[in-house]
Amino acid sequence: MAAAPNYYIVEAGALPEVFRKVAQAKRLLETGEAGTVNQAARQVGISRSAFYKYKDAVRPFNDMLHGRIVTFQLMLKDEPGGLSSVLAVFARTGGNILTINQSLPVNGCAAVTVGAETSGMQATLGELLEGIQALPVVLRCEILAG
Repeated sequence: MAAAPNYYIVEAGALPEVFRKVAQAKRLLETGEAGTVNQAARQVGISRSAFYKYKDAVRPFNDMLHGRIVTFQLMLKDEPGGLSSVLAVFARTGGNILTINQSLPVNGCAAVTVGAETSGMQATLGELLEGIQALPVVLRCEILAG
């Protein structure tokens, strides 16, 4: 009987380049940017054999959340259009918003909870968080569950 696999979350910069390229090739295949494994491997600069060797072992972090609902907790400044700018980031990345709950603003800030489906995202979860946190209206953004 085979032992259960162990999993680790590792920052991409610490991984050998071939792992990152396998993940890129898988994304190209999933999005249709490459029609075959040969095309995807050629586009990212690896051999087909390297792709096949690691394809089942390498997954970007956002793929672990694929098909899952992720709950975000945000603290926003009470400014006109603030929530709208956050929702625009979700729209750009392909996050499907399921729920939005906002508290009444207190001391110029409002807590917002957003539930989103991540399976249709064209960006990684990290890119989504970076996009939200870069907004001047956002004081804090974190993942509560997912």
